[in-house]
Amino acid sequence: MLRKLVCGLEIHTQLKTGQKLFSLSSTEASKPNTNISFFDIGLPGSQPTLNQACLLTALKACVSLNSNINSISTFDRKHYFYPDQPNGYQITQYYRPISSGGFLKLSKRFDEIDEDEKLVRIHHIQIEQDTGKSLYKDLSDKSLVDYNRSNMPLIEVVTEPDLNSVKQVKAFLRKYLQLMKTMDVSTGQLEAGAMRVDVNVSVDDGERVEIKNMTSTSAIVNAIRYEFKRQTKSIDKGNPIKTKETRGWDGNKTFRLRDKESSVDYRYMPDPELPPVVLDVNDIVTRIKKMTITTPEEQLAQLMSPPYNIKLRDARILLNDRKLLGYYYALFSRTSAKNIPSKYPINWCCHEFLRYLAKNNIDFSEDLFPVHQLADLIDCIFREQVTNNNAKILFEHLLANPAENEGPIIDLITKYELGEVDVTNDSELLAQVDSIIDDVLDTYPAIVKELQEGTKPGSINYLLGQCMRTSAGRIKSKVFESRLKEKIHIIK
Repeated sequence: MLRKLVCGLEIHTQLKTGQKLFSLSSTEASKPNTNISFFDIGLPGSQPTLNQACLLTALKACVSLNSNINSISTFDRKHYFYPDQPNGYQITQYYRPISSGGFLKLSKRFDEIDEDEKLVRIHHIQIEQDTGKSLYKDLSDKSLVDYNRSNMPLIEVVTEPDLNSVKQVKAFLRKYLQLMKTMDVSTGQLEAGAMRVDVNVSVDDGERVEIKNMTSTSAIVNAIRYEFKRQTKSIDKGNPIKTKETRGWDGNKTFRLRDKESSVDYRYMPDPELPPVVLDVNDIVTRIKKMTITTPEEQLAQLMSPPYNIKLRDARILLNDRKLLGYYYALFSRTSAKNIPSKYPINWCCHEFLRYLAKNNIDFSEDLFPVHQLADLIDCIFREQVTNNNAKILFEHLLANPAENEGPIIDLITKYELGEVDVTNDSELLAQVDSIIDDVLDTYPAIVKELQEGTKPGSINYLLGQCMRTSAGRIKSKVFESRLKEKIHIIK
């Protein structure tokens, strides 16, 4: 019997602001317990003061998620005792959150889900403070607490249980992360702790189980898959899920933490030290919409259409890094002005450049390879002044030795003897081509036989690769290909 997966998400997103939610402490990463104020560590007599930048950033998230901003919202205390919670309570918005309702729309075209469209509803969005961070690694009898994270500004986005497949969950998270980055609400670095996700999972009409504090998309996906199988097996054995439960994820399986708490357990109460937030909603929404840029979906549509014609995967890579996107636009502008096809700049920007950076564990910067130099290198490839392989050799050499990346690219190609050789009217070079081909044919007689018999016509590409390797990529592949075919025909 097919079972129905039902998922809802609670996404805790760290806001991208300079100071914390209720103090002037910096949000910058630093040594443990250095970015803290009296209020952050709960010293008696210290009081909270709302940071307006945090409020504005949260409101931008509300507008981008089509959520209805409430004209009056309040802060409440959620009581529980833990070493990383110095006040004994967390300031959140339980009774009157900053906004209610909203939605995020997924589509087959941009999000690769099975359905044409999927509307994921937002229940509410609330502002709250983060806790400190407990550290247990390599400590057997004690734990340490870093309060730098205490009072960091968060929003918690709570969705309705509208997600019915792992593919939808992945698509929603990817789109949400991209939206928060585009709107400059958050860094969007889920693995770096900028977002933590709780997942509510149920099967059919069973009770929901909450899986807490996951910080990577892979963990979320694997936990959902495991929990769905666990609940399905329990139901099939005649034991339906009837109790709300909170579970953790250890990388391989979910495990029981406790029964799900209720509002009574947390003893919610209005915070007596913080006044209500009163907003002119129409004015706020109008102003924020004027501040915002195009949505990720609009940017994807633009990149996937003429004149760029980029594939969805590459367009997503660009949108994940604003600096890389700006670099690509500048590169495209220069290459298109020389009538170079659009496939060249995206291939070098998203594939060759990022491949080198990933291999050498380097973060992207537009200063690593000046955009005008890369545009000139692409122009040399397009004009057949250098082969693609030799261009890669030069590109990687200049990235590794930036001091040498000076002067015209064509001069550097000449300096390192990487330019293509024109053999058309040079009998000596033509003889050299024939010699290379003869050596390759003598080395691989079995492949020659396959080509003669027509059993593996694609094998000619292997021979072609060997010829190009011997010539160090300086002779056009078309020259080798035509001569190879002639030679094989002569042999026949």
